[in-house]
Amino acid sequence: MQVEATTAGPLDSGADTIVVGVFEGEDIAHDLPGGALATLLASGEAQREFKRLAVTHSGGTRAILIGLGNRNKFDGERARVAAAVAHRRAREIGATTMCWEVPHHVGDDVVEALVQGTLLHAYRFERYKPNSEEARERQVQTLLVSAHHDVAEPVRTATILTNAQNRARDLGNTPANDLPPEALADYAQELAARLGLEVRVLNETAIRDAGMGAFAAVAQGSEEQAQLIRLEYNGVGSGDASAPLIALIGKAVTFDSGGISLKPATAMYEMKFDMCGGAAVIEAIGALAELKAPVRVIGLIGATENLPSGTAVKPGDIIRALDGTTVEVNNTDAEGRLVLADCISYARGEGAERLVDVATLTGGIVVALGSTYAGLMSNDDAWAAQVEEAAQRTGELVWRMPLHRDYAEMIKGRYGEIANTTAKRDATALTAGEFLHHFAGDVPWAHVDIAGTAYDVRRPYFADKGATGFGVRLLVDAVRGGNGGV
Repeated sequence: MQVEATTAGPLDSGADTIVVGVFEGEDIAHDLPGGALATLLASGEAQREFKRLAVTHSGGTRAILIGLGNRNKFDGERARVAAAVAHRRAREIGATTMCWEVPHHVGDDVVEALVQGTLLHAYRFERYKPNSEEARERQVQTLLVSAHHDVAEPVRTATILTNAQNRARDLGNTPANDLPPEALADYAQELAARLGLEVRVLNETAIRDAGMGAFAAVAQGSEEQAQLIRLEYNGVGSGDASAPLIALIGKAVTFDSGGISLKPATAMYEMKFDMCGGAAVIEAIGALAELKAPVRVIGLIGATENLPSGTAVKPGDIIRALDGTTVEVNNTDAEGRLVLADCISYARGEGAERLVDVATLTGGIVVALGSTYAGLMSNDDAWAAQVEEAAQRTGELVWRMPLHRDYAEMIKGRYGEIANTTAKRDATALTAGEFLHHFAGDVPWAHVDIAGTAYDVRRPYFADKGATGFGVRLLVDAVRGGNGGV
């Protein structure tokens, strides 16, 4: 969908469908000729209640009037929802160009959210369906955002971020037979070439030779070659040594069977989504480059399959991680933390001064938080606060969970230094966090467990089931510090 900002009024924008919102206790700011919108409200067909909408016509223009509810409660998330509801109706009535009139006296966050809600709702993954091209032709082709003042910059920012999020959704939705680790690495290299990013890929032999025994152990059961994808974006120039080097680390298990500790068959098809953290990191770095953000960032994406075979790692095996730690593998389905452990150590070796990893890591976090929040664990209050503030701004919510020496004690190994799972199922998400904390050490680090938010989330703007692209907006905002820098 093409997205443009305009200072022309909705009726002068050339759109065939305009969208106007109205708050409780307020009147229409700019009505259609003949007072058509006020008439809709007066008749009760349209209401100011949040998400209630009605359609009318004036001349050759359709108008969607949508209730925005209480102005004091109207934030970015409500704007995303309102935009999704309006887009759904616009699509139903055959709109090709729709124009949102930005409500008066709202901030750029609402402008961005109107774009985000529209583009997220418009997303469809139909690559494997016949006649998908014909279906796309029936969709809204252009979104115009009309305001009295110039909103080109927030519209541009929102378009870049949401297109990146939708590309992450494409990666998550692509089946494992079409997106093995090498294909994901190829995609990252193509993105890097297009955006001028530095990229380096280590194949499985290089991963093993580098001493990344934990990562290599996960990969050894599959015939597909594991890949460590390293992306780098430097938007500050060589003269600014004050900008911290931030590492974004993503789990990209392109298919997770559980290995020898095999998962139940019922929903195993969902395990193509186990690479959603890696997808978010790839696209977040791409978005930072498109935005020309003044930051220094590297992305490390550990891509592998986790399959059972005669060469697969076995429960009871002891492996040696990159930092020298010996790890008991008590459950081969706790593989993501093994991949991330070596990626975190690698990032520290690269001189990263702040770390954040994103992963579909534990079922325990889903039990605790459902799909409303991702879990956040951190060893640094200031860095955790920066991630939490980014979550509030972007609507990709996180809830901070505790780290504690008792949880660290629970992962101590019987035969090795630490174990990848505990004997009991107590505090599974938290002991997984402590496992990663062991490798992060004292470097400011945040762990974001997206197991409940990465796919099949019920939100009005996720019309298409499947991957959500969660983490792209969150990571970009956290790295930028919410104001274009850190």
